[in-house]
Amino acid sequence: MLNLLSLGIGVVAIVPVLFALLPLLGWANWFILPLPVVGLAIGTLSRYNSGRNLNLVVLIVAVLRLMLGHGIF
Repeated sequence: MLNLLSLGIGVVAIVPVLFALLPLLGWANWFILPLPVVGLAIGTLSRYNSGRNLNLVVLIVAVLRLMLGHGIF
């Protein structure tokens, strides 16, 4: 059950992260970052790894985008 919840949070978080990949919208990742962190925490409590892995990928993409835009762009 926790894995499904984690997968749901990851799917919900990936849509705005992909939107924030557009130029000048990198600041939106600051508002999106708590979602995959919560999903990652829930995914670590699960027996299965798929929810955790999805949230980890979403989190890495968001953080890399923030690093490329210096946290603003």
